[in-house]
Amino acid sequence: MISKAAHTTRFAMLSTYIGFTLVTLMLMSAYIIGVLSENLYSEKSTQLFAKANIISMTASNMWEAEDSNVQYLRLEDIMERSLAGTSIRGVVTNTSYTVLYDNNSEADMIGKVFMRDVLKRAIDGEQAESMFDSDSGKTVTVSVPIEQGNVIVGGVYLAENVSSISETVRTIQASLIIFSALIILIMIMLSIFISYIITQPMAEFIDIAHAISKGDFSKRAAAKGTSEMAQMGMALNYMCDELNALDEKRRKFVSDVSHELKTPMAGIKLLCDSLVEAENPGMDTVREFLGDMSEEIDRLTRLINRLLTLSRLDADAGLTLIETDITMLVGAVIRSLRQMAAEKEISIGFDISTGAERTIAVDYDKIYESVYNIADNAIKYTPENGRIQVRIGRNAGMCVIEIEDNGPGIPDSEKQKIFDRFYRLDDSRARDTGGTGLGLAIAKEAVMLHKGSIEVLDAPEGGSIFRIKLPFERNE
Repeated sequence: MISKAAHTTRFAMLSTYIGFTLVTLMLMSAYIIGVLSENLYSEKSTQLFAKANIISMTASNMWEAEDSNVQYLRLEDIMERSLAGTSIRGVVTNTSYTVLYDNNSEADMIGKVFMRDVLKRAIDGEQAESMFDSDSGKTVTVSVPIEQGNVIVGGVYLAENVSSISETVRTIQASLIIFSALIILIMIMLSIFISYIITQPMAEFIDIAHAISKGDFSKRAAAKGTSEMAQMGMALNYMCDELNALDEKRRKFVSDVSHELKTPMAGIKLLCDSLVEAENPGMDTVREFLGDMSEEIDRLTRLINRLLTLSRLDADAGLTLIETDITMLVGAVIRSLRQMAAEKEISIGFDISTGAERTIAVDYDKIYESVYNIADNAIKYTPENGRIQVRIGRNAGMCVIEIEDNGPGIPDSEKQKIFDRFYRLDDSRARDTGGTGLGLAIAKEAVMLHKGSIEVLDAPEGGSIFRIKLPFERNE
């Protein structure tokens, strides 16, 4: 299929090149032959007119002769001198078209009427020419009047066979045909070479596209140089890299989800088996087992809810933007977490920069959950009697929300990884706090949907600062 597509493209390109070249050569040859023929015949006519006018002027000066024999001899002398070394037939007539001289003695036209259309036009005062085909080939004829004192007294008629010109044109035409054939042959070879250069990468691209359609993202196109094909190859390679990375993330995500679902399910199964195998368990034991099962189910519910949230964010169903007082939103998050913070005797401070703009168009639920997840993490990882500081400000057209804690901090090598799905700095601690490893991933996705950014920095006195930036004006 790939080979067929490449061959089809090559055939189309080859046909186009050859067709274009053939039409161009045909038009060019026709033009050259036409111009050449016209120039050769025109030059011959000009030469004949020059001779005819010389004969006319000379004959005019010695036209009046008392004896017809004398007139004939004079005309003979003029004709021989003017037409020496040529095969031109020359005829001189009076206004009655009676032949006074004809250098073709075999025709025996002396004293006879010689009627020709060009000669008639000459007697009428024109300088006429014509061309006709005869058994011996093409013949060019010209005729000019003989004037004496502004009175037309006769006419000069010259005719010459120009079959040599036709032979010259045919020879040049044959040469052009041979030349065109050589050009077409060269064009065929060049077209095959060029079409191969162009279609070979296309065949490779098609092969890679088929591999991608089957889930194989390992193939890469040879992309060298700066040509359009090279750029297409680089774009295809980039797409393969992105698809490969996406596929790896999907595989890891499926593996992580399976692992995360397996853990609480295994715990529930173990508790159930233990309860079934116990002989006459007391009510306290049953309640304890059921309580543990309830905790595992709660954990499983949280995980499923987080997965559903991520799924909705990935689907990019759009944002429901409403004008929101950001201080009210952050304040609501703080109020909902005060009880959790109070249990660890953690203080939460809330600072709003003077003159900071408060109203911003956001999807309330998504930004609420984003801020909630970060603040919730801060409380979970901040030691007892610690402190958390929440700040709201404005910087370069962005609304800035900072959540600072004095917890253990995050190593530089982990700062980008913590936003990955199911990533935990400490798995055992995360399980103790009920974490799913999805909270920060959800927070980042929500902020990114708003064309914002989220980053984590080191706090001056230890701990971490999570900084969210949201644009006051969104460029769609």
